[in-house]
Amino acid sequence: MHGENALQKTNRINVLFDFYGPLLTEKQQTFLKCYYHDDYSLGEIADDFAISRQAVYEHLKRSEQALEEYEKKLRLAARHTQLEAGLELLEELIGELPPPWRETLGQAAGRLRRAESEQPADSEHRALHERRSSEEGR
Repeated sequence: MHGENALQKTNRINVLFDFYGPLLTEKQQTFLKCYYHDDYSLGEIADDFAISRQAVYEHLKRSEQALEEYEKKLRLAARHTQLEAGLELLEELIGELPPPWRETLGQAAGRLRRAESEQPADSEHRALHERRSSEEGR
């Protein structure tokens, strides 16, 4: 895959990884980070982990499928996109209001934006990861 499609796929996987990465196994997380975040080639990852390029490719495909399945079921990334669009429109409309209204409503919009950008606590991430790992062990 080349050009714009590759960039779109990379962006999508990175967004999904931000939401669902902790639900993946450590190996899945590592391979996705190497490939999508650090821009390693399949060959470089294969060399680093002493496995075949085909094995790396299969790990990445399964990891990508897992991320897409989580999004299909939970829709967190889609919800985030909708909320971001709504907040941008709200902030634009607030900017057009008379000054006395702008400050109060701007603060409220800021609280919504901060609440939307907060990540679950590390303990929640660990609990989700542990649950996912135990499900795979069955």
